Amino acid sequence: MLEQQITTPIQEKKSYALIWEENGVQIGHTNANNILFGKEAFMHLHVWDTSKRKKGLGNNLIKKSLPFYFKNLEIETLFCQPYALNLAPNKTLKKVGFEFVKEYVTIPGSINFEQKVNLWKMTRDQFLLF
Repeated sequence: MLEQQITTPIQEKKSYALIWEENGVQIGHTNANNILFGKEAFMHLHVWDTSKRKKGLGNNLIKKSLPFYFKNLEIETLFCQPYALNLAPNKTLKKVGFEFVKEYVTIPGSINFEQKVNLWKMTRDQFLLF
């Protein structure tokens, strides 16, 4: 499946991922799925190394990732729906300029359990302002 996604044209991708590095060491990733090319996508983010969490890295990592999503996927809106009780990504999304939409219960991904999430969004216009 991964090899197929790598070779699939960008307009047809079901998933799009970026690896986050610090000083040449992989520390996390962001990926988008539920992609409607030219319209919208849902971003996920995760810092793998627990010692790197809660140090403010998320702000810069997300800011560096946004141009890839808006440019390469040509989207108008990027959504993110972190677990509502996980304060770190929710605070980071707000700081980066995402707009809070609502809190609700869903299964946000194929490897997730049913949970309360916060839905955040950033439009292309909001992205261009920062």
